[in-house]
Amino acid sequence: MPTISVDKHALYKALGKGYARDEFDELCFEFGIELDDDTTGQEEPPQLKIEIPANRYDMLCFEGIAMNLNVFLGRQAMPQYRLSRPKDGKLLEVTVKPETQQVRQYFSCAILRGVKFDEARYQSFISLQDKLHQNLARQRSLVAIGTHDLDTLKGPFTYEALPPEQIKFAPLNQTKEMNAKEMMEFFEKDLQLRKYLPIIRDKPVYPIIYDANRTVLSMPPIINSNHSKITLKTRDVFIDITATDKTKLEI
Repeated sequence: MPTISVDKHALYKALGKGYARDEFDELCFEFGIELDDDTTGQEEPPQLKIEIPANRYDMLCFEGIAMNLNVFLGRQAMPQYRLSRPKDGKLLEVTVKPETQQVRQYFSCAILRGVKFDEARYQSFISLQDKLHQNLARQRSLVAIGTHDLDTLKGPFTYEALPPEQIKFAPLNQTKEMNAKEMMEFFEKDLQLRKYLPIIRDKPVYPIIYDANRTVLSMPPIINSNHSKITLKTRDVFIDITATDKTKLEI
């Protein structure tokens, strides 16, 4: 089971009261999760390390744990989420090219509008994406998720597959453009990203997502473009999801 670390004081504040360790341990047991450790006296701010069932992907972040426990405690109703059309009524479109069948055949996307990030929410958002990659997505081999600042892009979008020499952009947190073959060499030195390179490295074509101006969003499952990276100022988030497993994509 994955173990999630959350800020102890922030979680108790979200739950509306402080808890003694035994009391919170019992609450976790009754809900169906497990308090693995309380680092009070060991680090600041103190963390609660909570084991989450492997199928509870909604609890891989602080917000999911707090919301579910508050519902369990009767402090709030379960939120009702729904899809809605944009205010102008115009849906953005993505064209999936047949060449993607050679490398990463499934694609889905969504847009989150009106997001308000602060530093804590931003870090939690990025952390949730990473935890989904490590668990449900099996180290990005089955599913990869990319997040982008929609205001930096122009639809419609295309999901394509091209030879690596034909793909060129500045990857996330870099200013220099390079082609995909060069990126494979560049990220071989990156301790975090190099483990994902074998997923597509030997493929004849690499997956790539473009906007209407041929601006690159992402080369999944390796790296996003620096152009569309989200920041604290981002308000509308475009999410791309590519996969080799349709069931995991739909989850």
